[in-house]
Amino acid sequence: MFKFKKEKVKRRLSIVALMCSSVIVFGQNQKKPFSVQLAESVLYNNAAAWMTDFNQKPVWGYVQGLVALSLQEVSKEKNNPKYFDYVKNTYADVLINDKGVIEGYRLEPFKLDDVNSGKILFSLYEKTKDERYRIAIETLHEQLKKQPRIEQGAFWHKKIYTNQVWLDGLYMGLPFYAQYAVTFGDTQAFDDITSQLLTVQQYLKDSKTGLYYHGWDASKTVYWADPKTGLSQNFWGRGVGWLYMALIDVLEYLPANHKDRKAVEVMFENLTDDLIKVQDSSTGVWFQVLNYPKREGNYREATASAMFVYGLAKGIQLEVLNKKYLKSLKKAYSGFRKEFIKTDANNQIEITSCCAGAGLGPADNLVRNGTYDYYIHEAVRSNDGKAIGPFTMACLVLEKHPQWAVL
Repeated sequence: MFKFKKEKVKRRLSIVALMCSSVIVFGQNQKKPFSVQLAESVLYNNAAAWMTDFNQKPVWGYVQGLVALSLQEVSKEKNNPKYFDYVKNTYADVLINDKGVIEGYRLEPFKLDDVNSGKILFSLYEKTKDERYRIAIETLHEQLKKQPRIEQGAFWHKKIYTNQVWLDGLYMGLPFYAQYAVTFGDTQAFDDITSQLLTVQQYLKDSKTGLYYHGWDASKTVYWADPKTGLSQNFWGRGVGWLYMALIDVLEYLPANHKDRKAVEVMFENLTDDLIKVQDSSTGVWFQVLNYPKREGNYREATASAMFVYGLAKGIQLEVLNKKYLKSLKKAYSGFRKEFIKTDANNQIEITSCCAGAGLGPADNLVRNGTYDYYIHEAVRSNDGKAIGPFTMACLVLEKHPQWAVL
């Protein structure tokens, strides 16, 4: 059972209370960049960064890591240390002890989700030179070195998901892997990273729509998988969003002269083209199940839409996509603001219509079966970090290029 030191958390919360006292509420903050407004709302709603996935105790979680990464980016781009300090004081330093041990983390479950938060450690180590952060980075990299793999070479999503590759796991593991490779000179890792992405393209991509199935059981034995292909049944919006972000984030680090660079760029551009085909024509956003916009129960979903806005914006910024994609980006960004952004009772930003979570199995959980009915009946909530993080980072790109955001 994970235990944390109450006095340590209490100390961190007091720091945040001081930080939050300077928050300018959304209603009075219209002239602030929207990325800053989003960041301020996170601080207003969460006394500590470890709370950003609605949890009641500190946990090393991928959602907290995604939100924390976006806040670090706001600090960097806006030259404001407040958000960086919030992440450091109320997440990293609560969960990483004096010896660099991530409290509550265990290697043995081999959860790729646990690797995602490791991305915040690179800037923490760069700025502070604190060895605790480097030790934690190495801990997570060690997991990737030992992570179970399918015969074709891609990581299992978790140990309990034997021989299964999920789109979610590509984002959780590969961008961290790529950043590690650049930071510590492990350039041979890129052969492994690109091989895994191209394996996913080979086995999880649908030849008709160009979209990707949520999961693949290489052994073709788990109950939710097609016994002939091993694939799950549907194109879940956020699942494809995880892949889309994984591709562009890996491309940020992948050397220009790498043998697979062009293939990964084409994979990203082709997926972009196929996502645009299922972009809602009336709002510019995307649905929970991507290819059934008019089917009963389907709904416009914020986390996937945020990920696609982010991928489009960053793809154009990195010149992986050319300027012809600006039309779709502008429509998506404008649509997201209109469709999902509200002002709550405290005059803070609220992002609505977020799927709280979805998965496949494990074998003893027959509810998570990957059917259309399953995806549309998963819980929906506001201010999910899986929307906040990507949309905040998308806003940062668009604030550098304001002409890209105007219809």
